[in-house]
Formats: sequence, structure tokens, C-alpha cells
Amino acid sequence: MEKVIAGIQQIGIGIPDVHKATEWYRKYFGMDIKVFEDAATAELMLPYTGGKPHDRTAILTLNMKGGGGFEIWQYTSRKPQPAEFDIKMGDLGINCGKIKSINVPQTFEEMTAAGLDVITPLKKTPADEFTFFVKDLYGNIWQIVESTSFYKKKTPSSTGGVVGAVIGSSDIDKSLKLYRDVLGYDVVVFDETGSFSDFGGLPNGDDQYRRVLLRHSEVRKGGFSKMFGPTEIELIEVKVREGRKIYEDRYWGDLGFIHLCFDIQGMDYLQEDLEEEGFPFTVDSANSFDMGEAAGRFTYVEDPDGTLIEFVETHRVPILKKLGWYIDMTKRDPKKNLPDWMIGALKFNKLNDPESSSRLSGAAKTGWLFLAAWVVFQIVLFNSGLENSSVQVSSWATWSFLTLASFFIPFLLVKGGGSIKRLVQNKA
Repeated sequence: MEKVIAGIQQIGIGIPDVHKATEWYRKYFGMDIKVFEDAATAELMLPYTGGKPHDRTAILTLNMKGGGGFEIWQYTSRKPQPAEFDIKMGDLGINCGKIKSINVPQTFEEMTAAGLDVITPLKKTPADEFTFFVKDLYGNIWQIVESTSFYKKKTPSSTGGVVGAVIGSSDIDKSLKLYRDVLGYDVVVFDETGSFSDFGGLPNGDDQYRRVLLRHSEVRKGGFSKMFGPTEIELIEVKVREGRKIYEDRYWGDLGFIHLCFDIQGMDYLQEDLEEEGFPFTVDSANSFDMGEAAGRFTYVEDPDGTLIEFVETHRVPILKKLGWYIDMTKRDPKKNLPDWMIGALKFNKLNDPESSSRLSGAAKTGWLFLAAWVVFQIVLFNSGLENSSVQVSSWATWSFLTLASFFIPFLLVKGGGSIKRLVQNKA
């Protein structure tokens, strides 16, 4: 076996209110597929949490247009801390998350009209591609970038998920040993030094920078590689001052962009490559972690400036949580994509718009899904002429009863399960 990098799985964001942030990102960035929500103690991150375990709540959301997800992360055992200084472009760490758009000028107009804090005008990058930058409700900066790769194009939002990050570096040539030589970002789209018009409006955006935009020449492989799509890393090195570490004297999980996470298979092989280049694991969950609805092995390394890069080897992932449907990734070919219908089932984990009362409930969606599956099954049997088709061997009354049951039994099970869950939560 070898290391298989499927793509950027998620970017970690430390925030003060996990549920408020989840709703904001759903509404304005289209991150409306909830993969998991987990409240637990971070036992393994001691090198980055003052040597003591701390409680946290984490929610992972995706966008069906594709791209990586948002791991929205909140301390519950302590108050998450902001940086004690104003973060500037080129400071060491993740400066901005990158989100892909199906039409950047359209997204610019939509976000401006929605009253979002759009902090730069619509400009073109040194790669001659439209871009702009916007702040979220907690002041984190996101770059909206062009893309031609989308998993599902017909979604309400014009934006997809995470397609990369802008990372501050003190020496880009040293950083390339990790991002190019190990992670496979071997295509230099541009490598330029100067001041840049598309940075105008960013904190100290008028300074002199070396900017290197990296993409990968090989198409990523792995279960969710089609969902994540192509990604990019932009390394920036400020020339007129020394960049400060964004997480200087703070904990992993404090406010801001805390890590960039890659979905991989073959963790042991990845470890060998990383150690050969001088990037040993600083955290390793070893056999398997369990976040209630997802499980696997996670590790961390630091880039040459201490920016945290996470790797997750997924062992189990929820597809249809209401019915307890999970995929065991350990039994699959690590290079093979999951079938589209399976990934498409994630849409049944969609977060509802609280301002809309017209959407179908989760129970109704589940019922309709099973009804459709039953009808398709019967059509296939009927057309094949098999004698065991219920259309041929059963009375219409029996067939009608089974058809109705295919809807109402899953509907009632999910409805009842939700009611029981609410009852338990209320009692607790």
C-alpha cells in the first residue's frame, strides 16, 4: 500500500458559539450538510492545550457543491481566546480560508447585497482569476476563488466548500518541503514578489510579499476525492517585517483558523514520507478515535513555522445517520471513489432553514426515499419478468399495503427516534 491523499477534508475554525456559527455558515456559505456533532474531551491534544485535556464541542459541515468542510470547534471547559495582537497578512499560520465559487462576480454581488463584510473589491489574482475577500461573523477572512470543479452544481449557494488556504511563511522554500514534496502540490501557478492589487483592503495588504500559488498535477484519489475536488495552497512571505505566529501564547482551538486537514489512507506510509522530510507526528491517535458518528485515526504535524496540518484516516463515516447507515472505509479499495449515489445520500443530513416552514422534515425525506426505492425495485422485477415480482404474485390490496408501509414504517421510525431523543435531552 502507499499513502493516498483524497484532498482537503476540512479546515478547523475556533469560534465562541458553535451553533450560531453553524447557522451563519449554512445561510451565507451554503455549508448545510451536517456530518457529525460531537461533545467530548480533547485528550490527545495536550502538546497544544497547556498539557491539560479540555472539553469541546465540534460540528463538521459540508457543501454539496463539493470542496472540504468546516470543522467548527468551541471550547466548553474554558473561554476561547483571541490573539493579543492585530493579525496581519503574512503572519505565520493560516491567514485565510479559500472557498470556491461557480461564478465569483455573482458571489461578490450576492454577498455585498446580503450585507456581508466584503473587505476587498472584485479583483484578479496574478493567475488572472477573479477573487475577493470577505470576513465572517467572527472576523475570520475567507478568499472566494474561481473553480471549474463542482460535485453538484445545482445547489442554492453559488459557493462550494473549502478549496485551500493562504498560509503565512517565514521562508517559502523551506515550506515547499512539506506542501510540494510530501503533499503533492507540485504545480507552481505563480511565484511573484511585490505589492498586489487583490490584497488591497486586507490587513497590511499593501506590504511587499512573495506569493506562491501551488496546485497538484495528479488527480486526487480516494473515497471522497470527487467530493473534495482539486485544491490549492498559497504561501505568502512578507518582505518588510517579521511575521508573528498567529497562535503565539494561545491554545489549539482558540479563536481563528486552527488547522488544515487532509483526508488520507495509508497513514503509516505517510508517516514515513513526513519523517524523511523532517516533519514527525506531534500528535497521533494511534489505532482509532471515535467521535460518536465518525471514527478513524488522526495525526498532526507542524509546518516549518508551526502551522498545524492534520491528517485523518477515516475508518467509519455516517451517510444516513437517522437510519444508522455508516460506511466502513477500511474494507474498501483506498484509491477507489465512493459511488455517487452513496455520497449523494449525504443530502438527507441537510440542515433545515429555521426561517422556512415549507421544507420536508427528516422523517418525511426518509419515508420518500424508501418509497422510491421500493417502487424502483418493483419496476425492475416486473420488467425482468421474474415470477417472484409482487406485482404478479400478490393481490393489489397486499401490494398497496406494502407500498404504503415502505413509506410509513421508515417515517415513523425516524419520527419516533427524534421524539425519544428530544425527550431524553429535555430530561437531562
